[in-house]
Amino acid sequence: MPLKADLDAIDWKILRELQKDGRITNVELSKRVGISAPPCLRRVRRLEEGGIIKGYRALLNSPVLGFDVVAFCLVGLHHQSEAELRTFAERARNWPIVRRAWMVSGDSDFLLHCVAADLGAFQSFVIEELTSAPNVDTVRTALTIRQVKDEGLVAIG
Repeated sequence: MPLKADLDAIDWKILRELQKDGRITNVELSKRVGISAPPCLRRVRRLEEGGIIKGYRALLNSPVLGFDVVAFCLVGLHHQSEAELRTFAERARNWPIVRRAWMVSGDSDFLLHCVAADLGAFQSFVIEELTSAPNVDTVRTALTIRQVKDEGLVAIG
């Protein structure tokens, strides 16, 4: 698969380290990737400005915060016109319980990653919001049992 970005081995090392720890200091990062701090900082800024690094965020421990239910919903729409797809995508962006969402191919049109305080809150969302939303045809849900892997979003060798 052709690469969409012009990255060298140092850039890949930087990305690997930042994906492991986004709060690493530039000095520590430069040591880990084998270059001095000023060029390391320039490279990180170039990766940010080029849109390769989209941002930084804290990864919260949802069960500790009282959000014990993680579920996925596969949603099929009655109609898949571009306007209908955009409308549902906007609706999904506005539901706080939906943390990530993808338009997908196959039997469903959207995959929603949901996080809720408890089963009742998730059920209320599915019944009162999701299945009653305009143009929604089918909803299939999958409650997670336990997370078995949690890595950065891109596999960097």
